[in-house]
Amino acid sequence: MKWANAGAAGKLHFLIAADQNGWFIRCESHLQGETMEKRKLGRSNLEVSAIGLGCMGMSYGYGPAADKKKMISLMRTAVERGVTFFDTAEAYGANEELVGEALAPFREQVVIATKFGFRIDPKAERGLAGLDSRPEHIQEVAEASLKRLKTDVIDLFYQHRVDPNVPIEDVAGAVKQLIQEGKVKHFGLSEAGVQTIRRAHKVQPVTARQSEYSLWWREPEAEVLPTLEELGIGFVPFSPLGKGFLPGRSTKIRSSIRPTSATSSPVLRQRLGRQIRLWWICLANSPHRTRRHLRRSHSLGCSRRSLGLFPSQAPRSWRV
Repeated sequence: MKWANAGAAGKLHFLIAADQNGWFIRCESHLQGETMEKRKLGRSNLEVSAIGLGCMGMSYGYGPAADKKKMISLMRTAVERGVTFFDTAEAYGANEELVGEALAPFREQVVIATKFGFRIDPKAERGLAGLDSRPEHIQEVAEASLKRLKTDVIDLFYQHRVDPNVPIEDVAGAVKQLIQEGKVKHFGLSEAGVQTIRRAHKVQPVTARQSEYSLWWREPEAEVLPTLEELGIGFVPFSPLGKGFLPGRSTKIRSSIRPTSATSSPVLRQRLGRQIRLWWICLANSPHRTRRHLRRSHSLGCSRRSLGLFPSQAPRSWRV
């Protein structure tokens, strides 16, 4: 068994390893301060807090929108506690307006990332009617996002998903023009492959690549992370808690959901999203693997409880 160091100055340090029985953690040191760590994305000058706040779930993707006043209070409390990196997107309904209003008093202190790349249609499922990264559409989205966010510049502008109908060179060129116009500061890609990253980077330096990454989804390690390191591009992981699975949330609801309802109920699809559907697909097609994930999640939960940690702390403390 090999142990990998995880943690940083001013944080709890852990040694984490995995074997056939699950993940194990042991504590190396105690909390050494409360100052939020800052990092620069790749070789850019864009500095962000080590922990960011993804705002999608506040108004989109996981059921009805949460109470507006509470979400504004949550974001402002996050700023007070050192968080400077906030993520939203045009595709997340009224999320940009919410983020813009909440962060307006702190605009000079925070970094706001938003995204383009979908064709919005309120009549379509989840409000999205396909991909659209045409240069003229990128320009339109940028102008609209600036208004919704109540700002004069977008700090980080991601392509939300790669559009196979538009050459990535055209996409990078459109964002480059926005940067030259002073409307955007940095260009990002979300879930883009290695060759797409390289082609885009030749036209306009890519500041960050966003991807799902957690203890149970480590695909970026094979090709993406080495490429980003080579090119000097930052990596922004989303769903570090496995969409609620790693802290044990999914194990609490599995007994009350039937496999057939995961694909037949629109309400369930909206409330629980992709992860629960994938969970049931995995259970049907690979029950041994799924049960192994559950055992690992349980092992992680037992370890974090023995250290006196909150459910989300152990999964977030890991890194390769």
